[in-house]
Amino acid sequence: MSPRPQPGLMEIALYQGGASAIPGQSSVLKLSSNENPLGPPPAAIAAIREAAPRAHLYPPTDHAALRAAIAEVHGLDPARIICGVGSDEVLQFVTQAYAGPGDEIIHTEHGFSMYPILAHMAGATPVCVPEKERRVDPAAILAAVTERTRVVLVTNPGNPTGTILSEEELTALADALPAEVILVIDAAYIEFAGGAEGGLSLAASRPNVLVTRTFSKLYGLGGLRIGWGYAAAELIEVMTRIRQPFNLSVIQLAAAEAALRDRDWVARCTALNAAQRARLTGALHALGIACDESHANFVLARFGSEAEAAAADAALKAEGIIVRRVTGYGFPEALRITVGDEAGTTRVIDALTAWRRA
Repeated sequence: MSPRPQPGLMEIALYQGGASAIPGQSSVLKLSSNENPLGPPPAAIAAIREAAPRAHLYPPTDHAALRAAIAEVHGLDPARIICGVGSDEVLQFVTQAYAGPGDEIIHTEHGFSMYPILAHMAGATPVCVPEKERRVDPAAILAAVTERTRVVLVTNPGNPTGTILSEEELTALADALPAEVILVIDAAYIEFAGGAEGGLSLAASRPNVLVTRTFSKLYGLGGLRIGWGYAAAELIEVMTRIRQPFNLSVIQLAAAEAALRDRDWVARCTALNAAQRARLTGALHALGIACDESHANFVLARFGSEAEAAAADAALKAEGIIVRRVTGYGFPEALRITVGDEAGTTRVIDALTAWRRA
């Protein structure tokens, strides 16, 4: 006899991150992981340096300073904020705290690939529902709800689609769900959506809504892994019971607070993304490559076939550009292209233009 893992764990497919290197290429432009092309704000770098000598000290267990900063910037109640190792950990808190064997967790067909993994980690059954024209379909979600449903996971804006549900659509979905089902709005990319609040008012007014956010995208701190969630105090209290007390280090906490408070940097990054996203989208359309309006920091370029997408990917790699194949997300004919800085966007446009003309 050998040790047996818990049921569901062997159903988990290992997560594959975006590639970061091309053999034989030295000047690589990585546009596969939706990272901020400007990196972290200087204020966060300075905070990391200042905190480094305190790395031997245990961090505070309550994350009080960071929660207070988040509350101040977003106009929230700090008592209803929980912090995690990226928003992924906050998603893990809610699925493990509220679902288990015999329960169901709903996610959509093009949602974050971690969702079924989180369901299996909790011993629950993931239930995948279709999207409609690459948008989350609230009607499909509601049709899939059963007496076993415990959590609904929605990515908004979507990844890799970049599409978004309006606040009105989110509210209607929350209204229609049973009171015992938790609606989780994964808003990792909401800062790029032109002022959309991403469901925070719903989380403030409903006992069964959780919004998750991250410092990995806009704030350029993906390498430090910091995220947070906002929900009713009762949900936060339950999730805190399974949170490791020292899950964020002194360096993570200091960097996140400094980045959050640097609003000039936030404005600069969002303006850059909006301008270069428009450039990239316009160029794709001019080249006859389909793409939806994106509300994130990437564009989903859809080609005529899987073979054509593979050819475009090869052409980009030949120019030292790494983008993301998204076959696992249900788009074998597509490439997800992170929005870079002006020079990076120019490289992508030039490479695809040359490929089209070849």
